[in-house]
Amino acid sequence: MAMSSTPNILLSLFSIHFLLSLVKINEAKVPAIIVFGDSSVDAGNNNYIPTIARSNFEPYGRDFNGGHPTGRFSNGKIATDFISQAFGLKGAIPAYLDPSYSISDFATGVTFASAGTGYDNSTSNVLSVIPLWKELEYYKDYQTKLKANLGDGKANDIIKDALYMISVGTNDFLENYYAVPGRSSQYTIKEYENFLVGIAGNFTKALYDLGARKISLGGLPPMGCMPLEKTGNLMGGSECVNSYNNLAAEFNSKLNDLVIKQNKELNGMDMVFSDPYGIMLDIIQKPAFY
Repeated sequence: MAMSSTPNILLSLFSIHFLLSLVKINEAKVPAIIVFGDSSVDAGNNNYIPTIARSNFEPYGRDFNGGHPTGRFSNGKIATDFISQAFGLKGAIPAYLDPSYSISDFATGVTFASAGTGYDNSTSNVLSVIPLWKELEYYKDYQTKLKANLGDGKANDIIKDALYMISVGTNDFLENYYAVPGRSSQYTIKEYENFLVGIAGNFTKALYDLGARKISLGGLPPMGCMPLEKTGNLMGGSECVNSYNNLAAEFNSKLNDLVIKQNKELNGMDMVFSDPYGIMLDIIQKPAFY
């Protein structure tokens, strides 16, 4: 949910450039974009579960096709929509739980993301949203349907060559660790970071075991500069909360180390760490340049 206060177009500025550069270098083909995460990449899955963490009302979607809210936490498209379009695929990636789409629609792109979720199962419990492990179960179900629809050969090609995008983690800190009792009494903040990195590693390994080879593991934005956090920082003059920004940068460094480690350990893995922190902070601090 925390990501909903950040314009997703900012994330796309970095992501499109970074990922297109990767594909150009590897001369890779990308037949589909497959997405996991939180509100930064949820295209409406939360509309179909019993939770208050929804964005299916105005002014969300005012700049989307037709000007209607879709469940995206954005005025229009989200970053993964722009990335899909940049790869020559569909202009908007649909939510897996949206009954208006079928497996043929999902064959070139699908998102299993759920606003309010995190790496930590307890984070998804805060607002009763889809935990990350359940997103993975939906993906397994997707693979079964894809193979039934296209045949094993074509489906396996899509699974192997697809770009898998993961954007999650902000809620673990802002909606869980610092907001509700529980994890902060069990872990120091550095221990909690390591706990989350361990879950991230298990998740990317699980994707690898299921056939994924091209993975973009997204980092945290400068979360202390989110409007919600700035508004609540009354003692700090409603400026960015530097401690949260420093935490995001530290956590990103650990995720980057994970990416380097798994690329060495997993044969054929082509994972990148997609870091929105620097460019987003620059946009926030120097808006006139953008």
